[in-house]
Amino acid sequence: MTAAVMAASDGSYDPVISKLITSLKEADSLSDEQDLGFLQNLLQSKELNALVNVHSKVAKINKDDRIAPLLSASMQVLLEVLELLAPRCHISPLCKEVFHLLQTPHLQSLLFAHDAIAQKDFYPHLPEIPVEVDEDEETIKIVQLVKSNEPLGATIKTDEETGKIIIARIMHGGAADRSGLIHVGDEVIEVNNINVEGKTPSDVLSILQNSEGTITFKLVPSDGKLDQRESKVRVKAYFDYEPENDPYIPCKEAGLGFGPGDILHIVSQDDSYWWQARKEGEKTTRAGLIPSRALQERRILHDRTQKETNGEAKKGSCASICSTPPGSPNPNIPCRGPKTKKIMYDTAENDDFDREMIATYEEVAKLYPRPGVYRPIVLIGAPGVGRNELKRRLVARDPERYKSCVPYTTRPMRPGEVAGREYLFVSREKMESDIANGKFIEYGEYKGHLYGTSAESVKTIVNASCVCVLSPHYQALKSLRTAQLKPYIVHIRPPPFDQLKQTRTKARARSTFDETNSRGFTDEEFNEMIKSDERINFLYGHFCDDEIVNGDLTEAFEKLVHLANKSETEPLWAPASWVQ
Repeated sequence: MTAAVMAASDGSYDPVISKLITSLKEADSLSDEQDLGFLQNLLQSKELNALVNVHSKVAKINKDDRIAPLLSASMQVLLEVLELLAPRCHISPLCKEVFHLLQTPHLQSLLFAHDAIAQKDFYPHLPEIPVEVDEDEETIKIVQLVKSNEPLGATIKTDEETGKIIIARIMHGGAADRSGLIHVGDEVIEVNNINVEGKTPSDVLSILQNSEGTITFKLVPSDGKLDQRESKVRVKAYFDYEPENDPYIPCKEAGLGFGPGDILHIVSQDDSYWWQARKEGEKTTRAGLIPSRALQERRILHDRTQKETNGEAKKGSCASICSTPPGSPNPNIPCRGPKTKKIMYDTAENDDFDREMIATYEEVAKLYPRPGVYRPIVLIGAPGVGRNELKRRLVARDPERYKSCVPYTTRPMRPGEVAGREYLFVSREKMESDIANGKFIEYGEYKGHLYGTSAESVKTIVNASCVCVLSPHYQALKSLRTAQLKPYIVHIRPPPFDQLKQTRTKARARSTFDETNSRGFTDEEFNEMIKSDERINFLYGHFCDDEIVNGDLTEAFEKLVHLANKSETEPLWAPASWVQ
């Protein structure tokens, strides 16, 4: 008996491999000795036998009903359970324990592995078998799609080198994508038996629009097929987009409209200028086109350049933006990065700095609440809008749960103030030294005096399992909005002028603009408050998680309480870097 057969009898080799080795030995005299030696060494290799052994055991899953998976999306079920448990953690110790258990990496990794096996993701993905054709003959494929009210989900363009019509992109979830037969780079030869050679993309679109029922494409397959696997990126939009009003979108019907605050699932970023996305939570499977971050930033810079020239448009247009290849910026559009400079928020205007911030998209992820570790609540707003009063009421409502930091200042103590209650009064030298040593999370200068909040005071409140409530100057958001603090930011906004004046007069509100006299607000101060709020919203509104219009103080406070509970109990969208 040969060594191979003996090894097989000892259980060293898989039975099928043992039979192959035996067959090779029997054919030894009939075949090339070198080829037989190569095959025998391959079949006897430990690596091959180990792979075959693993494959055999995994394949038995399909034959044994006792271990058949009940579901193949256990991780999705886990995420749904986490969302249900989160609001109940503070009322049920059992929910709290299960909530923590389901977030452990070992359990989640186990469920990931379970889903991969249940979905049979372990099978090899082999490339398609090439079709043997003559060198001078092109492979042609014929694809038929049924036309409906739904767009076909593909865009076309003219190849710059050959002048031929090719498939430019496939929309995820669209009819073309679901067919699995049309790919990016395929050359279009005919549409409904009409030759498209020498025609423009507009001509081809006219043919499609005039077609009814089944549409037949004759295509030359591309050399390589791009991976159409969806990405998992989610972004929060910070601007309005209406594709029907965009003259430069490749296909208006394929566009996806959205507004500030919408969460978008970016399924493809293959194109430098046009991404594919869906609105989070919508049931439609078809993705739509939206401008990429790079394109939108260049559009904003282009618009600002035109405004700086008193509305006189410079040479070039958005068409040139869309067609400019990456790495070759349009000379008529400023593409330099934003400048940075250190500022203090003592001046009334810092537009030279703030206007250079370009808000387009921000990558986000779900931030799940952690029992006992609460996000600080940050209230921003125009001077006099009432954010400090809302903070005071929230702390007074539950002093054991909500606490505010006592800010530091270098200004002299005023009559009626108590050190440590309104402010912690220190010398300018001491505060400048602490600022230089990084002891303040935010600070600034106002009317010649320094103000700031120490990092240690916020850390102390958070470590005590309390909610820290802050009402800093709005420019402090640049330093407060960090992964370490993870603040929940609420913009307190004034109502329209008439309601603002009526409610403040009725409540006998005292002006915060006059430090020396106790009096009511003037019309000029009301207008200044509204103007300041509009500026804050324009420059910093995209940083805010929510907003409250402080018309009626009681209603505004009730909404603040609701938002505070929401930040503690519900999974909310936050910058992805905070979650990772």
